[in-house]
Amino acid sequence: MNFVLGIDGGGTSCRAALATADGTVVGRAKSGAANIRTDLTGARSNIVDAARQAFIAAGQDPELIPQTPAILGLAGANVGTYRQQLEAILPFSTSRVETDAEIALEGAVGSGDGAMAILGTGTAYMARKGGKSRAIGGWGFQVGDQGSGARMGRDLLEQTLLAHDGVRAASPLTDAMMAIFRNNPEDVVEFTTNAKPGDFGGFAPKVFEHAEKGDAVANWIVDKAVGDVEASLGALGLADDAPLCLLGGLAPLYAPRLSPRYRALLKPPLDDALGGAVQMAVRLLAGHAEAAR
Repeated sequence: MNFVLGIDGGGTSCRAALATADGTVVGRAKSGAANIRTDLTGARSNIVDAARQAFIAAGQDPELIPQTPAILGLAGANVGTYRQQLEAILPFSTSRVETDAEIALEGAVGSGDGAMAILGTGTAYMARKGGKSRAIGGWGFQVGDQGSGARMGRDLLEQTLLAHDGVRAASPLTDAMMAIFRNNPEDVVEFTTNAKPGDFGGFAPKVFEHAEKGDAVANWIVDKAVGDVEASLGALGLADDAPLCLLGGLAPLYAPRLSPRYRALLKPPLDDALGGAVQMAVRLLAGHAEAAR
């Protein structure tokens, strides 16, 4: 039996789905982060581990990996030569690395027109109109990813230290954060020395949780993030009838906070990013079969 692999890798985790040639998923698995720009070697290891575990979950022999084509949608694939570097060291029969936005758009709207926003550890946006796609963002934590969990976590730590120094008023959220770091601002700084985007992003749910309770600092951070998200959506130039899908771990937290203009466009995605990768892998396998005839 011919199998295909769809893989969705971001700053927090890597998901793999093993499917038959018709796209039926028979095994799923999850491993660690797979942002190829921030940690190419670690990403490769987690990708292979997720693929192996997906074979095992399907009751199949992982030794079939070298015979299996894969589509990988990965954070960090939109810059530099990381995409090509990774493709050269993966064990699959054919490896095609796409951006996480590309597989997310495929999953969300299929092959038709529409738009999606990935709102997770990082952020990325993509719209398709008349068969032409346009991407926005996805430039990474240091210079982009506005509205992302990572940026929210970084903002929270900044505001926590400002509150500690008396520059801004403290709140229950900043007090809770200081308690996490033993009320020692030096521990906050040490955390940032080696922290990856996913480490910062781990604090984002806490921000939304405190915002619901009316926390002033939390609401300042969330309002800033919502403004960043809407600025990117605005740059996509969406038509009034264009379906807009929100994806990623923070999507359910953002949706009710968007302005009426964007809430009116929201549609449930046809599938998630991993499903989009599977469908692209099915087409890849079909193309190989056609070429072999």
